[in-house]
Amino acid sequence: MAIDYQSRIPNNVDLSTDRGLQRALEHWQPAFLDWWKELGPDHYQGHEVYLRTATSVDAKGWASFGHVKMPDYRWGIFLADKQQDRTIGFGDFKGKPVWQQVPSEYRSILRRLIVTQGDTEPASVEQQRLLALTAPSLYDMRNLFQVNVEEGRHLWAMVYLLHAYFGRDGREEAEDMLYRHSGDIDNPRILGTFNEPIDDWLSFFMFTYFTDRDGKYQLKSLAESGFDPLARTCKFMLTEEAHHMFVGETGISRIVKRTIEEMQKLGTDDPVTLRKAGVIDLPLLQRYINFWYSSALDLFGAEISSNAANYFANGLKGRPDEESFADHDASTTIEMLDTPNGAEEVPTRNAMNYITRSAYVRDCQVGFTRWNRSIAKAGFSFELSLPSERFNRRVGLWSGFDFGTDGKPASRDAIVASLPNDADRGYVKSLMVAVTEIGKCANWIAPPERGINNNSFDYEYIRAA
Repeated sequence: MAIDYQSRIPNNVDLSTDRGLQRALEHWQPAFLDWWKELGPDHYQGHEVYLRTATSVDAKGWASFGHVKMPDYRWGIFLADKQQDRTIGFGDFKGKPVWQQVPSEYRSILRRLIVTQGDTEPASVEQQRLLALTAPSLYDMRNLFQVNVEEGRHLWAMVYLLHAYFGRDGREEAEDMLYRHSGDIDNPRILGTFNEPIDDWLSFFMFTYFTDRDGKYQLKSLAESGFDPLARTCKFMLTEEAHHMFVGETGISRIVKRTIEEMQKLGTDDPVTLRKAGVIDLPLLQRYINFWYSSALDLFGAEISSNAANYFANGLKGRPDEESFADHDASTTIEMLDTPNGAEEVPTRNAMNYITRSAYVRDCQVGFTRWNRSIAKAGFSFELSLPSERFNRRVGLWSGFDFGTDGKPASRDAIVASLPNDADRGYVKSLMVAVTEIGKCANWIAPPERGINNNSFDYEYIRAA
């Protein structure tokens, strides 16, 4: 489906045929641009960045590349192609036609789902606004900016739904998304993880590996929704989300590669020695993994949830890849969950958050297999791993309990020792020195194996206007 780039707001939803909606969104647009200039990427707003822009929503030709100033990026409203005769694929309404308008009885629930998802998009831009000042290469800076502009477009996607389908309430919610700010004491973002500071690139790579992967699974669940405009919006967003996870996985891979190089050169895996050489030792990397992974698990909500059961029953939010399940009703089946009281039978519908999170956990393992293979091949016995799902939890069954990374009871001191400490964070920040010379890279991370869009690493990804 082609995108109309002649309109003030690029779109493939025939926005020009609804003058009231078009005016409302054009009224919101200046506020968005003001927010972007104030809380978007710092310092580089006037530079030309080699960015990908959507030109259609089909799988083959959905993007083009070129240098553009970020405030001039063509943000817009793009939905995946409409599937004729699509029906609801799960729950009590399975087989019924999908909704093109919001059912009145689900208006509040759907609005809350859209607002919660939408609030994460500008939050991550705010969290990352100063990172360009310490970018390890122009390649990395470009990837950061690509993530940022796409999060901005994802905000547009949710704002469109609020304006188009939720009337005055939706317009007010859209305004509030620019009023809340990450880490603001009085008006923080809705989800706790999106109020955590991301002021170093190790945290950024962890965020894009773990937190954006959570975003993938939330979008996959909403892409199953019986509310068709929401489903189509999320399907296209998933295309862009894949790049964010690519940034995280390859970023961590390059850190591991560079550290291994120094370990082999020095003949040791001693953290003190490696820090003197200016690289990130593997135990430090593990502590960052422990922090960001446990934080991301909390984003899935409680393992046993009546809200999740209602979302599924009413056809509002399914399981990721719902078609892969044999039973799309799930009203008579159970799941066995590990709880503080032992194994417990839970109705499948009430365990939807747990089911989605379990798919996420399996997906997270992919990078670890690759990283540990590289470490072992270099002749070292250290293995990076995901901590137990019981570890450091603030939401769900294990919230308030003290368990170590191995899932066994542990002292509070042992738990704290498994997380980044002030010395760790201080050391990582000491490495954060910008490298802005074309083709050069910071000492603590290896250059990428290939550049963007068949360009080399030493391509001019960022240039002054």
